[in-house]
Amino acid sequence: MTEPAVLVVDDEAAIREALERALRLEGFAIRTAAGGREALDEIARDQPALILLDVTMPDLDGVEVIKRLRAQGSDLPICVLSARNEVDDRVRGLQAGADDYLVKPFALEELIARLHALLRRRPEAPAPRTVGDLHLDPVRRLARRGGRELDLTRREFELLDAFVRHPGIVLSRGQLLEQVWGYDFEVDTNVVDVFVGYLRRKLESGGETRLLQTVRGVGFVLRG
Repeated sequence: MTEPAVLVVDDEAAIREALERALRLEGFAIRTAAGGREALDEIARDQPALILLDVTMPDLDGVEVIKRLRAQGSDLPICVLSARNEVDDRVRGLQAGADDYLVKPFALEELIARLHALLRRRPEAPAPRTVGDLHLDPVRRLARRGGRELDLTRREFELLDAFVRHPGIVLSRGQLLEQVWGYDFEVDTNVVDVFVGYLRRKLESGGETRLLQTVRGVGFVLRG
């Protein structure tokens, strides 16, 4: 089996070298880049299976790298790395189109599990779906509420699709992490809550009523 190629992007040489050694031992083929511009050049030359991307870099930060890749139509899985006090950077990275994030310092075991989860792909649904005034076409990757088209990132679309496939059913954070992010293990993250917040803002930006409801202590439910 071909080793999955991971591009590690970080301006700190010690971090790049440590991740390269650790990930090679876990069966990944590793390439590295010391900055955002070098990363974009590496991706253009030979696209990796996924990207492990630091946010704060002097030449071109990780958020800008994500924006440029998504603007080009790239759906490469991207996991953002950030320091514990860089909450705003993590949020900006997710809003720009990152799929997940890890806070430094992190456990190697969790990093490996998350990388494997990002490599797993859920097949697209063949038919459009409608719940109330919400319409999703998974094949064309289109989402509308009423007559208004929703501008969703890939991960936002996948999360909304999970809700549309289970209308009226309360989905726990663990179920959503497994269905959308591919995590079949326990993980300490609020990424579901963050993305639900993004979806709510986009679903309600025209003054519409709330579709995604919070069920306290359980999870979330889509009620059309």
